[in-house]
Amino acid sequence: MKNSPIVALDFASAEEVYQFLSPFEQTLFVKVGMELYLQEGPSIVYKLKGMGHDVFLDLKLHDIPNTVGQAMKGLARLGADLVNVHAAGGKAMMIAAREGLEAGTTAGNKRPAIIGVTQLTSTSEKQMQEEQLIQTSIDVSVVHYAKLVKSAGLDGVVCSVLEANKILDACGNEFLRVTPGIRLSEGEAHDQIRVATPSNARILGSSHIVVGRAITRADNAVQAYENILKVWEEQA
Repeated sequence: MKNSPIVALDFASAEEVYQFLSPFEQTLFVKVGMELYLQEGPSIVYKLKGMGHDVFLDLKLHDIPNTVGQAMKGLARLGADLVNVHAAGGKAMMIAAREGLEAGTTAGNKRPAIIGVTQLTSTSEKQMQEEQLIQTSIDVSVVHYAKLVKSAGLDGVVCSVLEANKILDACGNEFLRVTPGIRLSEGEAHDQIRVATPSNARILGSSHIVVGRAITRADNAVQAYENILKVWEEQA
């Protein structure tokens, strides 16, 4: 699995995806989210893998353990490199998800890495406390979820950059810390709240960053990607 920035393909159709990717000469690590997957289905993952790209299939499954386990068994056959679930689904659900992936992975192949979503980067501490009735700080909530994810045998979490270093301390360096909400210093936050620059993300403990509109809506997407990659690698 590449350690390059993960490019969020937040497009409505495969046609837009291929148009976006056409200027790139190198293969990328890309994210397929719900919008694109629900429009295009498994074919978009097969196509991207056939083009040589690593794929993060970002569906954030959250259901009863049996349902999630069976869903992951099917998703394993798509060949994605990284998948995820909501940690709020609980330990039994996460164990079922991992076991489903293992059962669905063809013999001789490595199962996809699986991570748990802690708190969405669009969620503020105030929202968490008032709407989820979690009466702790967001840092405490996220680290608690991270420890639960690790105890279920998953490979890491989705978190904000602001919690990445605390999770590194609590769960170790091999535990993935995938951080969305990445913006350039001059960029807008859009619908994210807990955001950071690529440089800050590396310094603050992210193992992988997810970058969307800073690349996909740039006038020159290839140049924007190269700039972010350079900053990310300089801090390694």
